[in-house]
Amino acid sequence: MPPAKKRTRTYDPAKIRTAVRAQFGNVREAVAALEPEQLALPTLLGDWTVRELAAHTTMALGAVSRFLAMPEPPAREVALLDWPFATASAAAQVDEASRAFAAQDLGELYARTLTAYDEALDGVVAGRLTPTRFGAMSLDDFLVTRTVELIVHTDDLNDAVPGLDVAYDRQALAACTRLLADALAVKAPGGAVEVRVPPFAVVQCVQGPRHTRGTPPNVVETDPLTWIRLATGRTDWKSALDEAKVSASGERADLAGLLPVMS
Repeated sequence: MPPAKKRTRTYDPAKIRTAVRAQFGNVREAVAALEPEQLALPTLLGDWTVRELAAHTTMALGAVSRFLAMPEPPAREVALLDWPFATASAAAQVDEASRAFAAQDLGELYARTLTAYDEALDGVVAGRLTPTRFGAMSLDDFLVTRTVELIVHTDDLNDAVPGLDVAYDRQALAACTRLLADALAVKAPGGAVEVRVPPFAVVQCVQGPRHTRGTPPNVVETDPLTWIRLATGRTDWKSALDEAKVSASGERADLAGLLPVMS
């Protein structure tokens, strides 16, 4: 008998909408309190300063209102788990837009972005499709991708500004963690390795002998933020192991060649 096909994970649309708005609010509050010298600090993202990073983060919501203003596509072209592997193709466009936004007043930019987001989602019909840079997606799926953008860049801001400590909305952090874990399972299908990111995700990946019961022979375990940093290239496998941020047991439990999942 062939192995059962894994079911695609589902997300509660109402909770995701709330989480996206909540995380954006967390970032907006923190950015509003930054002093000019803090906005000029460097970040992990090339030559972007905190100002460019803060401006770029508004694009997570800005994309929603911008795309919903366009005609609805006739059919879906991109599934949720296609998205993590498509983002690198838009890097040049994103960089240019972020620098343009950074020239604006950040307080006004955040306020305008949130208003446009709320207005765009008001009265949207369930099942609505939306265009994106990568093809037509369901709006509900696209909003899940916004949790990745917001959580990853919240972490970037916290890394760049000592003591900033922007909070992570639990639902947004959970969705981000799960999407990136599921993307790993797509990138390396199989059942030889169990990757655990408590309390949010457990996935099986990597070809080889499949685990069916008892303790898996190959296990990787880490916390959500470390997983997100590994999956997006903010840290590397060896560093995470050396710093005891990851535990890996079993001869196949080496994910170095599979990371980052998205870049």
